[in-house]
Amino acid sequence: MLIIPAIDLKQGRCVRLTQGRKLAVKTYAGDPVGVAREFETAGAQMLHVVDLDGAFGVSDSPNRKLARQIIAAVKLPVEFGGGLSKLADVAELIEAGAARVIIGTLAFESSAKLRELVRLFGARICVGIDARAGKVSVRGWEQQTETPAVELARRVAADGIERIVYTDISRDGMLTGPNIEQTVAVAQASGLQVTASGGISSLADIRRLQAAREPLIDSVIIGKALYEGRFSLEEAISAAQESATAAAEGNGITEK
Repeated sequence: MLIIPAIDLKQGRCVRLTQGRKLAVKTYAGDPVGVAREFETAGAQMLHVVDLDGAFGVSDSPNRKLARQIIAAVKLPVEFGGGLSKLADVAELIEAGAARVIIGTLAFESSAKLRELVRLFGARICVGIDARAGKVSVRGWEQQTETPAVELARRVAADGIERIVYTDISRDGMLTGPNIEQTVAVAQASGLQVTASGGISSLADIRRLQAAREPLIDSVIIGKALYEGRFSLEEAISAAQESATAAAEGNGITEK
């Protein structure tokens, strides 16, 4: 399982929100580019960068520029999301070198636009499904819908998407553990690769996610637990590798 550290940007700083609430902010670093380089040095294989101001509809923040600086500063693939509502926005980030662009509200509101993005950019487009109590939230998590996350997952699969980033908003930033049951449900409903997000608080959470043995869940985003020092990125990567080895041995698979 791939461990993906998160860099959430608000007003040019590295922050974390609690349950997606824009006023429940804790700032961790004033140099997001430096944080990205530290994650790279610690062994990260991918970074997850989010423009929170963009997600909340703010148009004049420095975060998009910072994202481009992060992409240029590291040799890792970077996935980026937050406030991308126009084709030009997506093209800008992909031209800047983003490995993947995460589409949220647009994917919910327009299958036609999502299909066009897939036609133009293929697997570099993935969909972020953010949910409370299993129902999709959009527009910076401020607008709650009655659409089940599994329904949207099936829809975007039909639109040609290959990957979903699934976030349980009620767990995000709470350090209470991931919603494994719902994450598995989204994976199985869609048949797509899924990146789990929200709530990772300990190395045991990583092991529990792998113990679910859902091969479609191949990666997990970790934010607050790293910034709060619950464990290091190196420890998270080791835990994932150890769990994968144990699972392979349990299935009778051994490396030669």
